[in-house]
Amino acid sequence: MSDVAAGPLADVDADRRPVVLFDGVCNLCHGAIRFLVRHDEHGAFRFAPLDSPVGRALLEEHGLPTEDHDSFVLVDADGVHRKSTAALRVARLLDSPWNLAWAFRVVPRRLRDAAYDLVAEYRYYVFGKKDACEVPEPEIRERFLERSLE
Repeated sequence: MSDVAAGPLADVDADRRPVVLFDGVCNLCHGAIRFLVRHDEHGAFRFAPLDSPVGRALLEEHGLPTEDHDSFVLVDADGVHRKSTAALRVARLLDSPWNLAWAFRVVPRRLRDAAYDLVAEYRYYVFGKKDACEVPEPEIRERFLERSLE
C-alpha cells in the first residue's frame, strides 16, 4: 500500500466524485453545503472542510495555500477550481433549475471573482461563524470525506 493510499486522500476519487472544500466555521458556507446536499439528487459531490487533513492534503496536492481560506474549492476530473469558477462548475452539476447558473460563465471571471471576493470578505460579519466545524447529520455523513467529523 502506498503512502498516499494510507493517508487522508485514500477515499478521494475526484475524477468520479467531485470534492467541495469549504470553510468549516463559516455559517454561509454551511448553508451552501446544506443547499448542495438538497439539490444534488444523485449525490455527485463529496465534502471536506478546508482545514481538515483531507482539505489540506488536496490543497497541497494542487499547489494551493493551506491557510487563510477565502474561497471554497472544487476538485474534479478537470483539476482544481476556486471562487466563482468553482461555484459555477458546482451549479452545473446540480438539479434543474440550479444548473442553469452555468450560463453565467460568460461573465468575465475578473468581474465574477470581484463579486465573490466582496461576499467572502464580509461573510463572517453578515452570517457569523462557528467555534468549530459542526458534525453533519447522520443521513448525509457518508458524503463527508473527513471522518473526524463523525
